[in-house]
Amino acid sequence: MSEMQTKYSLKIQAIRSKGQQARLYVYFPLPLAAAIGLQAGEEVQWELLDRSELHLTRPNAPEATTLLRALKTEIAPPASETQPAK
Repeated sequence: MSEMQTKYSLKIQAIRSKGQQARLYVYFPLPLAAAIGLQAGEEVQWELLDRSELHLTRPNAPEATTLLRALKTEIAPPASETQPAK
């Protein structure tokens, strides 16, 4: 099994509009967003830990569906396992 990548390098982008100060943007790599279930438009917050470390929090993150699916399987096995063989 291949190890999941846990580090993604990216560059901060500056968007400059006429007559306005530059705005800085950070983009999420799609594999990382998919791994945590991040959705477009979702609210996130940055927490400053020190000058070299930020902590991203998701105040309204949905529950992990894979964990729920695993728990449901443990509680109620699939129908194919509970039906008698013909």
